[in-house]
Amino acid sequence: MAAKRRSTKEAPRTAVGPRVHPLSVVTLGFLAAYILAALSLVIADFTYTDAGYVWGVIRSPAMMAAIRLSALTSCATLVLVVLFAVPVGYALSRYRFRGHVMAEAIVDLPIVLPPLVIGVSLLVLFQTAPGRWIENSLVRFVYTVKGIVLCQFMVSASYGIRAAKAAFDGVDRRLEQLALTLGCTPTQAFRRVSLPLSAGGIVAGGIMAWARAVGVFGPLMVFAGSVRMKTEVMPTAIYLELSVGHIEAALAVALVMVALATCVLVLVHKLAPDRKW
Repeated sequence: MAAKRRSTKEAPRTAVGPRVHPLSVVTLGFLAAYILAALSLVIADFTYTDAGYVWGVIRSPAMMAAIRLSALTSCATLVLVVLFAVPVGYALSRYRFRGHVMAEAIVDLPIVLPPLVIGVSLLVLFQTAPGRWIENSLVRFVYTVKGIVLCQFMVSASYGIRAAKAAFDGVDRRLEQLALTLGCTPTQAFRRVSLPLSAGGIVAGGIMAWARAVGVFGPLMVFAGSVRMKTEVMPTAIYLELSVGHIEAALAVALVMVALATCVLVLVHKLAPDRKW
């Protein structure tokens, strides 16, 4: 019986008709060409240098500091993204209000904007009177580690929110209504029904947002700078090494980021294989 349900569920994934036909040949050919191009980049990176040199670069004090700062700031960003993504994603999924379309557009804006624009906008914001007051009286962001977290959050939060909304959209609202009829409050229905059922998609979205935060470059150069051993993270370390002609050192850091990206994608597809990004 379980096998029958599984086969019924998986049936729409397979096209009806002969397995080999002109359309399948053309589309699979394009898929193979794209995969070959992507693998060529990765293979070129790995064959350009040797493991001993890469390990030596990674173990240098400057690179270790950049890797630690990337890990610290991206994890702090992940916490902030999840704190915002869950309530914002739920609100966009469950409630309809005047300006809902505009709210969704604003949430998605950082996805389509060039990241450099976000960095310039943050820099301008903190040149205004409210921004200067925040800098002088509350927290300093410009050219600080806190500024790195702020940049990463502004660039990556949209991915976590969009994933959370998609996860909540996939939860049958009738289950929440049933919980309400059984005596749960809306908050209890959210905690006991919606949140557990959407957890996989939320976690996958958080991982994607974290990966996006780790790779932020342009906004950091504008808003937080790239001072070695102080505000230097992995993407800016690559830029600094390339700027002085150290291609292999830049490549060593790039290979670390390639490995991280691969692990992230495996986790995302493992946690939410049917999620549409």
